[in-house]
Amino acid sequence: MKTDFNLLKATYDLSGKRVAVLATDGFEQSELDVPVEALQTCGAQVDIVAPKAGTIRGWSGKDWGQSRKVDKALAEVNADYYDSLVLPGGVLNSDKLRTIPDAVEFVREFFEQQKPVAAICHAGQLLIEADLVDGRTLTSYSSIRLDLENAGATWEDLSVVVDNGLTTSRSPDDLPDFCNKMCEEILEGAHRGQHA
Repeated sequence: MKTDFNLLKATYDLSGKRVAVLATDGFEQSELDVPVEALQTCGAQVDIVAPKAGTIRGWSGKDWGQSRKVDKALAEVNADYYDSLVLPGGVLNSDKLRTIPDAVEFVREFFEQQKPVAAICHAGQLLIEADLVDGRTLTSYSSIRLDLENAGATWEDLSVVVDNGLTTSRSPDDLPDFCNKMCEEILEGAHRGQHA
């Protein structure tokens, strides 16, 4: 099943919303590209935020994918600038980001400000590093299920799970459901249950 961008556009007007997509080299290509297209189709302004300026390179299948321009370096921004945060997966991407204190703090800021966050696949590793999953219900790529449960999360094997502004999905196969719920949560705005 493919993401229906026309249906998303007809359902969610995100004009005036600003969304950060935090990623670095090794992001899962479709997990960045499809949500960005969905958000832009719905009228949101999207910034790809990375640890350094320039470009970042995706991972697609079993090899490197395409590069994407970085709109903002991490040092230039904070959560105050944005209405929401999207975290693409990718084993290399998530593993690198969780070792960067500024990236971990950037993610925490969105939770502290009760803003919607959408994380897919291995991005749950970054949520663990930021100590944000204890008591939350979510999903992820199956290989990090135990890591999430050990960090206090309740894990569900569903295409999309929403918990008070936190939207999570398992893999690229779930992108249609992920994008739909991501847009819905951004439209709803701040969630009192979203907290660090």
